[in-house]
Amino acid sequence: MTRGYFGVAIYRPKHDTNVGSLWRTAVAYGAAFMATIGRRYVHQASDTGNARMHTPLHHYTDIDDLIAHLPHSCPLVGVELDPRAVPLDRFAHPLRALYLLGAEDHGLPQQVIDRCHHLVTIPAAVAWSLNVSVAGGIVAAHRHMSGYRAPVEVVAR
Repeated sequence: MTRGYFGVAIYRPKHDTNVGSLWRTAVAYGAAFMATIGRRYVHQASDTGNARMHTPLHHYTDIDDLIAHLPHSCPLVGVELDPRAVPLDRFAHPLRALYLLGAEDHGLPQQVIDRCHHLVTIPAAVAWSLNVSVAGGIVAAHRHMSGYRAPVEVVAR
């Protein structure tokens, strides 16, 4: 079984509930970490699962700060409606990855898209922008269903 690891990041998140919801979902699918770039929120009101106790949330000031702190050999995968993006159902997830999603109101700006190692888009019946926490959950679930699994904790009885 191939494990690897992944993280999820939101560029300039606008709403704390989306950060909390995505954080909770990221924990459910085994994310090693979560990050925000240029945060604009106050707290994570929707984090009812207490995600902060299981998966760290890192904050970066801008895209340069994030890229300077990417883990070794961990590509940045932008999730965006972009003609160059590979549809998620045809994307081969890297062993290690940080999935970067755009803010609810602006998405990923071109200068951020240009810094990504890969671009993916989520196929849908209509080419609408999805809520950031929903989009991140779909990507995390797809990675999980593709065979990447978080290590299983064995509890001695």
